[in-house]
Amino acid sequence: MKERSESQVLYNSTHKVEIVSNSTPQLEKQPWGKLLTLVGYAATLGSAVPVGYCIGDINSPASYMRAWCNETLIERYDYHITSGGLDILWSTIVSIFLVGGAIGSLGGAGAADRFGRKGCFLISGLLFVVGALLFIFCRLARSVEMLLLGRFFVGLASGLTTASLPMYLTECAPLALRGTLGVMCAVGINAGVVVGQLFSLRYIFGTADHWHYGLSSYLVLIIICYLPSYYFPESPKWLYIVKKDRESAKRELRRLRGANRMTQIQREIDDMEAEASAQMQTSSFCAVLSDSSLTLPLIIVCCFHGGQQLSGINAIFYYSVSIFERAGLSTTNAEWANVGAGFLNLVTSFLGPYLMANVNRRPIMQFSCFVCSMFLLAFAFILHFIDSANWFAIACIVCIFCYIFFYQFGLGPIPYFIGSEIFEVAPRPIGMAMGSLASWSCNFIIGMAFPTLQNAWGAFVFIPFSITCIVLFLLTRFYLPETRGRDPSEVAPLISKGFRSKVR
Repeated sequence: MKERSESQVLYNSTHKVEIVSNSTPQLEKQPWGKLLTLVGYAATLGSAVPVGYCIGDINSPASYMRAWCNETLIERYDYHITSGGLDILWSTIVSIFLVGGAIGSLGGAGAADRFGRKGCFLISGLLFVVGALLFIFCRLARSVEMLLLGRFFVGLASGLTTASLPMYLTECAPLALRGTLGVMCAVGINAGVVVGQLFSLRYIFGTADHWHYGLSSYLVLIIICYLPSYYFPESPKWLYIVKKDRESAKRELRRLRGANRMTQIQREIDDMEAEASAQMQTSSFCAVLSDSSLTLPLIIVCCFHGGQQLSGINAIFYYSVSIFERAGLSTTNAEWANVGAGFLNLVTSFLGPYLMANVNRRPIMQFSCFVCSMFLLAFAFILHFIDSANWFAIACIVCIFCYIFFYQFGLGPIPYFIGSEIFEVAPRPIGMAMGSLASWSCNFIIGMAFPTLQNAWGAFVFIPFSITCIVLFLLTRFYLPETRGRDPSEVAPLISKGFRSKVR
């Protein structure tokens, strides 16, 4: 019999786990340590920021890139593409990034187990470098194919990053800092979107002659942040539980925590030993998908990731320029206002590490989903009747900014790392990969379907987004156990009975 923090976890002779108490323990304050700080910030800046950068850098120079594609096809192949054909080509250039993201997410599970969490970080960096080089030389080579390949490679890198980086950071972090480190991927992506928007403005690289430099400028971050990567630790949990390399795991723990914190290190080793000896060590795709005890965790992770995209955040950014124009702003000012909305999204995301360290997951996620749903509903009706009153245009802008603000309380950051808190180490890569795949797939659906639905439904296209937030609110309320301060081995049994689970 073994006691784990303030919630008792009993291991019987068959290594099954039973939660005796569901109380959330008070977490001891933990110092970051120099190595953990280096890993957290370097991995975020070098891996998560380029993901967001590749999302935000392609909108402003779109007209110049389309013109270049048209000229290149005529020059190289003497092919005069129609307007409709050019639209299809441009849609392919944009969406192949999302296809790469979905493939990278799916491959992230096998890569995380085979090459390690740090190995995935290094592989994603290599893919980002390849993509940047293709962007730089596509104009010199007059090759649309290189542009397409570059977008595909950065998509692969981005999918691998979103599937593995939160897992890497949370497994390196002590229990008290797990939420703080887990949310840094989301913060980095938001920062990258804003940086990409800025670098692609016509005042910097968003011109006919320099757009390819704008696509590849993240390479500077890659070089700076990956230089000390030889010094980065591998995930102690991956070494101990997956690779069975106990000595290396202990060595990395001592590097991360400090040689003078032997009590904490021994406690973490005991936790890993208990998890490694547990009966359930499902790790293959087929085994995880067919294991009934993992059905609800998979549903939660996939719904959180997919629902994050289907909640309308990307559609809001897509639509905000025209809303600002209807409010009386010029096109240029509307573009700057859109950048301002991106900055609000970024600044609010900085609250994430504090909130995840001090507030329980369940209440903050429910609050975020419910409030976002109300603002989306209000936005849809106010936008529909925008010509009825002069102040409705301003009200639409207020709804946009309030939605963005409250989105970053829970709906934005929590999906990125919730899988690392409800899956044990063995099935965790599969769970995180499936969640990331759901995110990229739903992002692709929004990108392809939103313009058509917008033309058909008008402002009411935002009502399904509001309904998605309500569904996530209900899923959180009835089926998500509180995970803050708990080891996944304590959380997993609470949701092992599928929709018959009682988590409250």
